Amino acid sequence: MSPLPEYGNRRVIKPIAGRNCDDPKIDYKDPVYLTKFLNPQASIFSRKRTGFCTQCQRELKLAIKRSRHLGLMPFFG
Repeated sequence: MSPLPEYGNRRVIKPIAGRNCDDPKIDYKDPVYLTKFLNPQASIFSRKRTGFCTQCQRELKLAIKRSRHLGLMPFFG
């Protein structure tokens, strides 16, 4: 039996972090926190997987891109 509930042939994916919008902004200088939202190929997870709202997902995307351009995180795995 799988640990996650199933609906038909589809598994339910639990969000990584259910961040509240009142929390402080996502910081591009914290690559350890940002790597939680990347897959092994260094692609950013979708909103459904991260559990962020639209605005917070945009902040996450911008923070990861800034961190990559400054050399704190790799562009690919």
